[in-house]
Amino acid sequence: QVQLVESGGGLVQAGGSLRLSCAASGRTLGTYAIGWFRQAPGKERELVGCIRRGGSAAYYPGSVVSRDDAKNTVFLQMNSLKVEDTAVYYCAARPDICSTSERQYDYWGQGTQVTVSS
Repeated sequence: QVQLVESGGGLVQAGGSLRLSCAASGRTLGTYAIGWFRQAPGKERELVGCIRRGGSAAYYPGSVVSRDDAKNTVFLQMNSLKVEDTAVYYCAARPDICSTSERQYDYWGQGTQVTVSS
């Protein structure tokens, strides 16, 4: 079993940045791919980014996913945030490689709220 806890969410102005953290307990994160998803009100949950097992960093438009396996933590750095980035952000774990399907992830955190104001 892996327990995941997200942190770092909050209120930020449009154009600002946030760094979310996903800390694991129970087992090491080192053998897992970690995906970051988000769900806005009234919308389906969508993948924001993912880093595979052994990966150093994964780059996406406006964001970077990185990991520090020594600290059992994965990060989502988001820059140039927009109002439409407002959502609850979740991290999730699955073995080895990333998947775009949330159904492929075995463990989930409770989520952290990100609110971007105009």
